[in-house]
Amino acid sequence: MKTTLIIPTLNEIEGVKAILPRIKPEWCDQIIIVDGNSTDGTAEFVKEQGYLVISQKEKGLRRAYLEALPYIEGDIVITFSPDGNSVPELIPLLIEKMKEGYDMVIVSRYLEGAKSDDDTFITALANKVFTLTTNLFFGGKYTDAMVIYRAYKKELIPALDLDKDSSFWLGEKLIGKTMSWEMLLSIRAAKRKLKVAEIPGDEPGRIDGAVKMQWRWGFAYILQMFREVFFWR
Repeated sequence: MKTTLIIPTLNEIEGVKAILPRIKPEWCDQIIIVDGNSTDGTAEFVKEQGYLVISQKEKGLRRAYLEALPYIEGDIVITFSPDGNSVPELIPLLIEKMKEGYDMVIVSRYLEGAKSDDDTFITALANKVFTLTTNLFFGGKYTDAMVIYRAYKKELIPALDLDKDSSFWLGEKLIGKTMSWEMLLSIRAAKRKLKVAEIPGDEPGRIDGAVKMQWRWGFAYILQMFREVFFWR
């Protein structure tokens, strides 16, 4: 079972310099950096370190994943944030848990024994409300349905229609930007009753201190969730 680590970057020079040295090459079979046209030297730095770097053509985190898809050699995909939110040392634990036969394993910020140092009151409330409603509407058992840091079988991407623009059109039409697919992945895995587990994992604050989430994303996710209630099999 091969594992591919996907790291999307956009002006993360401070983060990659601090985080990438902590990722041991033997942990994963493949590491892919997808750079969204950084202007701060991120792409040049990671190339100098010998990483496979894909220059992203279309904007958005979901597009970064899709553009990485043809290059993925692993059976298991791990999505990872390079801004300090994702703790690299949890990668081996994720992989070991996946080897127990799970379809997806999430690094939960809200599982007992973990905490988020990045949350504000608003983001913590939003994350917990979206997780609660995912459990209520779709039969999930999540403590953290939204986090980027997770491992899942590559085959879930086409199986859950995550590679189709039509799965995201309602939310993206509202905000005018490309969404990510973590919430939809959580929802559709629950609807399909896939085998999912969580492990506790702290979420440190961002290294550069920048807050990237905007209020309109919340409205997009609400629309996306209610669309799933009625329209996706």
